[in-house]
Amino acid sequence: MITRFAPSPTGYLHLGHAFSILNGWYHVQRTSGRYLLRFEDIDQERCRPEFYEAIQEDLRWLGVEWETPIRFQSHHFLEYENLLTVLKERGLLYPCFCSRKQIEAEWCDSLQASHHAPDGSVIYPGTCKNMTVSEQQERLAAGYSHVWRLDMKAALEQINHPKTPLTWMEEGQGRQLCYPEAFGDVILARKDVLASYHLCVTYDDAFSAVDWITRGEDLRSVTSVHRVLQCLMKWPEPVYAHHILLKDETGQKFSKRHQSQTLRSLRDNGLTLKEIKAQITNYYS
Repeated sequence: MITRFAPSPTGYLHLGHAFSILNGWYHVQRTSGRYLLRFEDIDQERCRPEFYEAIQEDLRWLGVEWETPIRFQSHHFLEYENLLTVLKERGLLYPCFCSRKQIEAEWCDSLQASHHAPDGSVIYPGTCKNMTVSEQQERLAAGYSHVWRLDMKAALEQINHPKTPLTWMEEGQGRQLCYPEAFGDVILARKDVLASYHLCVTYDDAFSAVDWITRGEDLRSVTSVHRVLQCLMKWPEPVYAHHILLKDETGQKFSKRHQSQTLRSLRDNGLTLKEIKAQITNYYS
């Protein structure tokens, strides 16, 4: 069994991270598996050098050991570009020149409230989907800001979904039905960020032969999108183990965005590893 911890070095680790880390680490120990570390640092503008080492310090303090070398997504831009080229050649990607405001306006013009995917993102109404190739090339050559979207309908046709229903294996729950149509044409690359989370994470897991993935319940829904990419590219299917999200005393989930108390601040305030593990264990019980 091979699993991984894949943080973005955009902040310090908090208790929610520790919960996820130890969930995977305990599983590795029970199964005599392998534990990998990957830095998801595609978005170089948000990543800061001090967080790379700080994350490793926290992992060591938690008693976690990982194999080397560490994988850095920022070292593999060419691989992601090659994947995008393959998808373009298969007619599965198209450039979208719409801003978020334009997308919202499109929904308003259609006299409908904007539709949202299961992860909360606004579903793209397909404004640029039927643009001619010459129009696309003209705008690209002129330097128009754009993203690259997956043509979900074409992708599902290529993998024969829904005639052959797409599923994923959830640890302890068995086969789960996928609903990728609910996400519409997701973004796989931006002009400023060369590849999306969806593309990078599925490719990296396949490249590293990760076959057991533990992550928060908030990412359960996007597994449908990841399974589409795995099937399109004929990558192996891992087992998923989505865990509950830890919340603070206000009921908010621990997150960098909410400036949750970090592991290093807890440590500096005298909390021991035994006490932190006891807190985490309480969430399992």
